[in-house]
Amino acid sequence: MKINSKSRLQTLSEDYLRLEHKLKLGGGPEKIEKIHKQGKLTARERIDLLLDADTYSQEIGLLVAYDEYNGQAPAAAVVTVVGKIQGRECVIVANDATIKAGAWYPETIKKILRAQEIAMRNRVPIIYLVDSAGVNLPYQGGVFPGQYGAARIFYYNSIMRRYLKVPQIAAVMGMCVAGGAYLPALSDVILMVEGTSFMGLGGANLVKGATGQTIDNETLGGAMTHNAISGVAHYRTKDEKECLEKIRQLVSELPAPETSRVSQSVPSAVAGGFSKAGMTLSSVEIQNPKSKIQNRDDGVVLSGRAQKLYDLLPEDHKAPYDMRKVLDCFLDPNTLDEFQADYAQEMICGTARIGGILVGVIANSRGMSKSKKPGPPRFGGIVYTESAEKTAYFIENCNRHSTPLLFVQDVSGFMVGAEAEHSGIIRAGARFVEAMATATVPKIVLTVNHASGAGYYAMAGQGFDPDFIFSLPTGRMGVMEGDSAVQAIFGTQLEKLKSAGEKPSAELEAEMEKVRETYDRELDAKHAAARGLLDAIVTPENLRDALILSLQTCLNTNTPHIGAFVLPASC
Repeated sequence: MKINSKSRLQTLSEDYLRLEHKLKLGGGPEKIEKIHKQGKLTARERIDLLLDADTYSQEIGLLVAYDEYNGQAPAAAVVTVVGKIQGRECVIVANDATIKAGAWYPETIKKILRAQEIAMRNRVPIIYLVDSAGVNLPYQGGVFPGQYGAARIFYYNSIMRRYLKVPQIAAVMGMCVAGGAYLPALSDVILMVEGTSFMGLGGANLVKGATGQTIDNETLGGAMTHNAISGVAHYRTKDEKECLEKIRQLVSELPAPETSRVSQSVPSAVAGGFSKAGMTLSSVEIQNPKSKIQNRDDGVVLSGRAQKLYDLLPEDHKAPYDMRKVLDCFLDPNTLDEFQADYAQEMICGTARIGGILVGVIANSRGMSKSKKPGPPRFGGIVYTESAEKTAYFIENCNRHSTPLLFVQDVSGFMVGAEAEHSGIIRAGARFVEAMATATVPKIVLTVNHASGAGYYAMAGQGFDPDFIFSLPTGRMGVMEGDSAVQAIFGTQLEKLKSAGEKPSAELEAEMEKVRETYDRELDAKHAAARGLLDAIVTPENLRDALILSLQTCLNTNTPHIGAFVLPASC
């Protein structure tokens, strides 16, 4: 098959990979070198050593705050990752000391909370690699107070420790000062590194200013002090590599997770991954994301399928395409079993397997479809009364059978007009939303193109707490498209001009163009990712890996996947 040299998806994937490469450098080569001279590793180097070799890991929130603070806060100075340690899915939170000494921005709090919520909802261990100077003081107003300020981190610490029994391991690998010291203190186990760790409510300079006492940080709150004198820490290691190896040992000794009720087949081999957190992309990989494709070890050559996705999505995001062929690019081959395939065809519902794990797939079909009932053809990507009812019924079936749900979004909204209203679209839509919102099974979202209007809500938008939410680089998230917004804002004015036989003035044309440009910028997947509206942008090469790891993470518990956490009945 001939591959387009520059399809829309490939162009956007290349743009994203260049940005990803830049953001993963953190504070830049000079700051990285400074960290190394202190005898320390960077956050990403620590994570790379902590995770199992040659396994796929998924960074969460890489783009958060990348377009704020004049670009000086890449990834909001904290790296949050889901990956495998000793074969077990874990969440890792690592302060990036190459950026303002790992100080907390308001968005840092948002990322840590999201990582904790993933750990709580899925009952997977969470590891904190602490190396932070504390609150970034110029932005303390967005860090310190509020329901979702820094205190929320310690609230989640406490809930996990007392009620959820989610393992929390904290390694102090640099500075850990002021209120930030409560994060390790509220964990199950604290490790410290000789010579580079410090933990205290105030550093040596603050102590001198407050009490007049002269003392060095090592004596005040170093590894030996907290292991031999205060008893606050539990393990002392000679260097960071020993510390990380000790964490791996501790994870290996944790009780086994629950046995999942979800149907799983055994693939010919365990599915692995292409990339690891902290990897450095070559210039070839950035310029041509398809170069990362390789044969997979699950018995299926997936390279061609990943390549195919680049050509399946049209150049014009409004144009139709075959959603079933898109699904074929990442589902296990020949496993999609459609539910009511001949009814309300604008919505694809069916069970399939991803990495051997059974999922209920709900996807918007973007092509035109003709119903057997009298009436005009139906527009793909629009939710009609029948498709809402069909999907609600399918969701309820999956929920009864404990089958996780995968929502593949390319939705423009619900149908409007007299016929739709008279058919009861509001009531059917409400049933769709209620079935999705109250389903207790894991929910994973993938945005392909559009995530617009109330259709975005019904397809498990972020407000409904999906376990993971991903987007291809082509994703567009917003109330409506720019042209529709122009019509909504200027429609009346334009009608008056048309009736008078006049054309819009240059000033009005400029105003309308400004609205279009604003919408195009804010609809972009990178804009959504920068504000934490999705967990990650995925390219065709890592899409299947991301979905498999997410599902495996979700299967660590049979507790309801509703909200950030559900307390056990025994509490």
